Amino acid sequence: MPSPQQARAQATTITSGKTDPEAEASATSRLRALFDGPHLSPGQRRIAQYLIEHITEAAFLSITDLADRVGVSQPSVTRFAAAVGFSGYPALRERLQSIALGTLAGGPAAAEENGSNELQAAVDAEIENLENLRRDFADPDQVIDVGRRLSASTPLTILGLRISVSLAEYFAYAARRIHPDVRLVTRGGSVAYDALLQSREAGGTWVLAFSMPRHAQETLTAVRVARSAGLKVALVTDLALGTLADEADVTFATGTGSRLVFDSYAAPGVMAAALLQAMTDAGPERTQARLEEYEQIAEQHQFFLRE
Repeated sequence: MPSPQQARAQATTITSGKTDPEAEASATSRLRALFDGPHLSPGQRRIAQYLIEHITEAAFLSITDLADRVGVSQPSVTRFAAAVGFSGYPALRERLQSIALGTLAGGPAAAEENGSNELQAAVDAEIENLENLRRDFADPDQVIDVGRRLSASTPLTILGLRISVSLAEYFAYAARRIHPDVRLVTRGGSVAYDALLQSREAGGTWVLAFSMPRHAQETLTAVRVARSAGLKVALVTDLALGTLADEADVTFATGTGSRLVFDSYAAPGVMAAALLQAMTDAGPERTQARLEEYEQIAEQHQFFLRE
């Protein structure tokens, strides 16, 4: 079976045709709204994650087939349906099918009936991700609180492996302007374990981890190592449900753009910038002093072009 990225490579090309700009992203956001509210058990979270990741196929599975795919019992699926507000699995499946059919309506068959090409549709999907993030920011208390905790952690460790390296590097680069000791971990295995353990021994209290699809097993292992060492973990990822989210102390779920072969990260990038802003607000005097010092050094050594 091809990976999701292989399937996208086979199915996605840039053409002058037209696609529904909202179908795929809308399905993801609707499923999140459906599943994020209730308190779900680990087994129920696995069901939710499977449905989110395979909506166009999973919506048409029998209760037996869905239970087999997820690796849970049929009664577990029935209890999951009840936990998210449905009278039973048939009622849940009916809702899932309406969402899935809306997603399929945005495929190539509908290309000539809607108003944008694939590149525009990818941008539209990211706009919806940003709109969802904007709604999340209506209550900024969690971002503010975590920003304070990251600011107070010395050293502060930033973790990003494989595809998530770029987000971790961006955050670490900016955080070093306002924080005295930022440690970046972009290699997994024993290298990551050493860095995390050393951070804790040096007095660090928090790790900020980035995990974008496809999620690396070594990221999950590193998060577990951090927790076992006594570090708290704030996680920026694409799903609020699943094993990684369960392991983190705080999870910021932001949508990723998945309309093209390779994902795009507009919303995770804004989330990273928001956490940086919260860090600067947590220590305004330290922030101002460090930024002024950096500007003096930058001017002295001519780091930047004069505009």
